[in-house]
Amino acid sequence: MAKQPTANTSTVAATPTATETVAAPTTTTTTTNPNTAEAKSRFNAALDEAKAGAAALGDEAKLRASGYREEAKARGGEWSTDAKSKAGELAVEGKHKASEALTGLSRVIDDNVTTLDEKLGPKYGDYARSASQTLQDNARKLDEKSLDELANESREAIRKSPATAVGLAAVVGFFFARLFR
Repeated sequence: MAKQPTANTSTVAATPTATETVAAPTTTTTTTNPNTAEAKSRFNAALDEAKAGAAALGDEAKLRASGYREEAKARGGEWSTDAKSKAGELAVEGKHKASEALTGLSRVIDDNVTTLDEKLGPKYGDYARSASQTLQDNARKLDEKSLDELANESREAIRKSPATAVGLAAVVGFFFARLFR
């Protein structure tokens, strides 16, 4: 017979007989080159140094981040306090201007009551006087009350009549949209 390949890469020259056995090829061990061992050693040392450097950078980043976090909290607290005080000032100013606007509207109605009496009759003049007086009273109450009292009264009114509150908000929104158009 001809040559038959075996499981390993070597080939047998002759076919063995039933009593002969084929010897397995011997594996040779390669010895490591001294340069390769030195390169591996240096690579491992560089890898360890890189790991240590990364850990040090991570610690430094955590330290800086905590410093920035504390600074942001401090500035945020300052900004929050400033914003609250400014909002309070603007709310008081807005309350005062709203009161002045109600008073002005009341005066305009008062000035035109006589014309309403003459053209539409005393009944409509009385309605106008009543509306003017109500506006004047509301302006005075608005000036007298604090922002906290007004907020509490608003919450209570919304709880008692949410549909009216939504309708009033829609009317006021429409008014402001027309005003700033």
